[in-house]
Amino acid sequence: CRMEGCPFCLDNGEISPLVTNQLCYLASTDDPVLTNSYMILPRRHVATPFEMTNEEWAATQSMLLEAKSMIDMERPAGYSIGWNVHEVGGQEVPHAHLHVIGRYADEPRAGQGIRFALKQLDNRRSTN
Repeated sequence: CRMEGCPFCLDNGEISPLVTNQLCYLASTDDPVLTNSYMILPRRHVATPFEMTNEEWAATQSMLLEAKSMIDMERPAGYSIGWNVHEVGGQEVPHAHLHVIGRYADEPRAGQGIRFALKQLDNRRSTN
């Protein structure tokens, strides 16, 4: 499926999949800091994982194992896996994508998972 202007829709030619299956694909993030990180994206343009079908979830799980095997070649000490949903949740491109990141003991923020930034006191809501 294609959404005009979406950089994550395969038909727009802006992203190169590393591995594909019938319903989703795996792409490198090409992030200069998170050098062993990937994204799993449904082929169908959906903005959030809440819109994915059961079949797309199963295809995503299969692709997650593919991503793990690629990350494992670099011998990570752990993994961070997560979704950003909507702009407030950190989603920059409105095409659902699961981040899969290899984590290493020599990282400056080793041991600080996805929730670390969210749990800082300066992130407390003003209504609390």
